[in-house]
Amino acid sequence: MKLSDFDYNLPKNLIAQKPASPRDHSRLLVFNRETKKVEHKHFYDIINYLRPGDVLVLNNSKVFPARLIGKKIETGGKIEVFLLYPASITPPASPPPLSKGRIKGDSWQCLVGGSGRKEGLEVKFQQGLSCKIIKDNKDGTWLVKFNKNKKELMKIAERIGKTPTPPYIKNLPAGVKQKYQTVFASADKIGSVAAPTAGLHFTKGLLKKIKRRGVQIECLTLHVGLGTFAPVKTDNIKKHRMHGERAEININAIQRIVRAKSEGNRVVAVGTTSARALEGILNKPALELLSRLSSKENGIQTAVDIFIYPGYKFKIVDALITNFHLPKSTLLMLAAAFIENKNKNKGVILAKKIYQTAIRKKYRFYSFGDAMLMT
Repeated sequence: MKLSDFDYNLPKNLIAQKPASPRDHSRLLVFNRETKKVEHKHFYDIINYLRPGDVLVLNNSKVFPARLIGKKIETGGKIEVFLLYPASITPPASPPPLSKGRIKGDSWQCLVGGSGRKEGLEVKFQQGLSCKIIKDNKDGTWLVKFNKNKKELMKIAERIGKTPTPPYIKNLPAGVKQKYQTVFASADKIGSVAAPTAGLHFTKGLLKKIKRRGVQIECLTLHVGLGTFAPVKTDNIKKHRMHGERAEININAIQRIVRAKSEGNRVVAVGTTSARALEGILNKPALELLSRLSSKENGIQTAVDIFIYPGYKFKIVDALITNFHLPKSTLLMLAAAFIENKNKNKGVILAKKIYQTAIRKKYRFYSFGDAMLMT
C-alpha cells in the first residue's frame, strides 16, 4: 500500500485549538462495521453503545513536560532537548515480569532541536541542570547524558519543562498541563511525551456511569513516544518501522480481559495506543500467555513496536474509540485497518468516506478534536 492512499485534505478551520468543555460534550461519530451505518452523537452518548460485560481499556500513562530549552555552553545559542525515555530502561524484545524497583540513570534518548547539534555538545539549563550529547543514533534521536539522576531530572522538568503539545495547536489554552492530560492518568505512570488523546473525552462522572452500567474498566500503560507520532517517510508503508514504546499491563487485567474474550464479551480499546498495546502484548493464545505468569509476578512489561495497517487481523480489540487523525499517519492506518478487517483496500476506501463525512459535518480534528467509535 502507498503512503498517498492515506492522504486527505482538511480545512484548517477544522483543526481543534482547544478541547470541548465539558470534555464529554465533544461530538461522537459512531460507525457500525457490520451495517456500515454512521450516526452523529455527543461523546456522553457513548454509554448507550457500551454493553454490560464489555471491558473498556484505558491507557493511564501521564504526560510530563518533556521539552527542555537550554543554551549551548560553547556559543550561548538556544537549543531544545526533548526527553523521550531513559536509556537505561529501553525494554528488551522479550517481555520479562514487571520490576518493582526504581531504575536509576542519567542518560536519556532524546530529540534535539536547533542548529549545531553534534556529539560532544554541552548544554546548560536552569535549576543547575546540564547535559552532554553523547551519540547520534542515526534515526532522528540522540543519546544525551544529564548531570542529574532520573528522579532529580523529573523534578526539574516539572518546574522548567514545557508540555509538548502538537505544533498545529497555535494558541495554547490556559492550564494546558491539565487539559492535555486524561482524568485517569496515573501519578506513578509518568512517561508520555504526548497525550493518548482518545482518553481526553472522558470525565470522572462519565466513567462512574459506565462502571454502573456493568462495564469492566481496566488500565494498561503505553508511554506515548516516537512510535505514535513519528511520520511515515517511505512511499511503501510496509517499509516503515515503528519505534518501540514502553508498555505494561498487570496480571489481573490480563486475566479479566482473557476471561471476557472467552465469555464472548467485547474488549473496547480507548485510543490507538491502547489498541496497539493490547494487540502487541496479548497476541498469543490465552493459555500460553497465562502459563508464563505466576501469581507472584505483576504482569508484563515490554517494548511495543507493532505496526497495524489495513490487512491486519485484530485478535483482541472488538471496538475502538479514537480521534480523527493526521493524513498519512500510522494512527490513521490503524483506524483504516479496524474499519474493515477483511478487505484491506475496502478499509482505506471506507476510512476516506467516513473522514469526508466528518469534514462535511464539520467535526473537529486531531488532539483536541472530536471522537469516533467503531463497533
